[in-house]
Amino acid sequence: MSKNKTFMFSMGLIAGVVGGIVAGVLYAPKPGEESRKELADAACDLYEKHAPQIAEAKKQALESVDLMKYKMERQFRKLNNSVKSKKMQKAKELEDSEAHTNNDNEFDY
Repeated sequence: MSKNKTFMFSMGLIAGVVGGIVAGVLYAPKPGEESRKELADAACDLYEKHAPQIAEAKKQALESVDLMKYKMERQFRKLNNSVKSKKMQKAKELEDSEAHTNNDNEFDY
C-alpha cells in the first residue's frame, strides 16, 4: 500500500473509531455527566493506545499541507507572471500603435 493510501486508511480508521465511541456514549441511557466522563476516558485511552499512529498521521497531514501550499504558491506565481506579461504585451502594442499614428500625422500639412 502506498504511503498516501496508508495515511488515508489510518485517518479513516481513527475517524471511525472516534465516531463510534462518541455515538455509543451519546446514545447510552446514562446521565450526561457520566456520559461525558466515559467519553473523556475513552478519548484518553484511544490517544494513549494510538499515540504513535496519531503523531505519524499528523506529521503526514502537515507534510501534505506544506506540499499543497508550495504547489499553490508556485501556480499563483506562474499566473501572476503570465498576467504581467500579457499587460506588458498590451502596453507595448498600444505604445506602438500610438507611435505609428503620431508618425502618420506628423508631416501631414
